[in-house]
Amino acid sequence: MFGQFSGSLVTVLDDICLAVGIFSLPVCISFAILKYHLYDIDRLISRTLSYTVVTGVLVGVCAGSVTLTTRVLPFTSPVGVAASTLIVAGLFNPLRRRVQRLVDRRFNRARYDAGKTVAAFASRLRDEVDLDSIRDDLVGVVRNALEPAQVSAWISQRD
Repeated sequence: MFGQFSGSLVTVLDDICLAVGIFSLPVCISFAILKYHLYDIDRLISRTLSYTVVTGVLVGVCAGSVTLTTRVLPFTSPVGVAASTLIVAGLFNPLRRRVQRLVDRRFNRARYDAGKTVAAFASRLRDEVDLDSIRDDLVGVVRNALEPAQVSAWISQRD
């Protein structure tokens, strides 16, 4: 009787150890990816989230425009479907850019801040004509945005 009990206990413990081992591997991999930013997971999450939102909005727009053009307006079904396809195709890029900007502002703050810094530098660059001032401004922007150990800028002057 004791031998049967100990055999089943060993089998149960083996099964538990196997289950813990199998389920701990994905948990450990996920922890390593998130902690050490492996595989640039922030970018993958940002893109996944933005494309999910864009897809949902475009499916809604497509369904709404097909319904509107085929049932409410006096168009035939193929014309309504073609019109809604053109509407969705025209909306894709502007909607994707806007949603990506919103997602980056919320979840990928470093990219959003770097984009704002570059845009501000570009607007100051349009009004500036002094090369020394441009060089100093460029070095300051690079130092603030990237925080390198050393920054130098060479600008050739033509006479």
